[in-house]
Amino acid sequence: MQVLLDNSDKLLEAFFTTLRLFLVAGALSLVFGTLLAAMRVGPIGILNRAGALYVTIFRNTPLLVLLLFVVFGLPKLGLQLGYFNMNVLALTMYTSTFVCEALRSGVNSIPLGQAEAARSIGLGFNQTMAQVILPQSFRAVVPPVASVLIALTKNTSLCSIFGMFEATAAMKGLFNDNATARVWIFIGIALGYIVIVELISVVAAGFERRWRVA
Repeated sequence: MQVLLDNSDKLLEAFFTTLRLFLVAGALSLVFGTLLAAMRVGPIGILNRAGALYVTIFRNTPLLVLLLFVVFGLPKLGLQLGYFNMNVLALTMYTSTFVCEALRSGVNSIPLGQAEAARSIGLGFNQTMAQVILPQSFRAVVPPVASVLIALTKNTSLCSIFGMFEATAAMKGLFNDNATARVWIFIGIALGYIVIVELISVVAAGFERRWRVA
């Protein structure tokens, strides 16, 4: 335990970086994933196909490959975004596809009569999606979206390879300097991730209770 106490400042800094990666990439993934879901269920064929192509490409590409492409490929194209922004970009490109598919399943679970009723009172597609369909689908997809965000939390560990001093990078550094205390270091880092995941679960459970439909 002493190794964790002696390096508490480094661990707090590392977990703060992990939280920043999660919060920024999570928020962007929710926004972009919602837009992708609207494209995929919308009536405009070209947008539907573009959304489907994006999801097919980036959902089936390993996150490590996306990180390699963004971190090493974009600078060669003249785009210097900084390590934090590039890692967030790759995480968002990957995670938004899973948010999209979760939301799309929620939209498909809404009875067709809901959309027909909205159109019958003069609402357009955008108004129907924003005021009728998406609010109901959000209620149905809280658990799968929470699972996506939990996966995102764990996926931030890959950012340790690409210039980010987050929790996994801190663990590697402590391993190198304290070979005899590896078990305690592993337990401490694991508990940190568990706390973050449990916070996500508690928030999701709160939304689920609040939005529960009889």
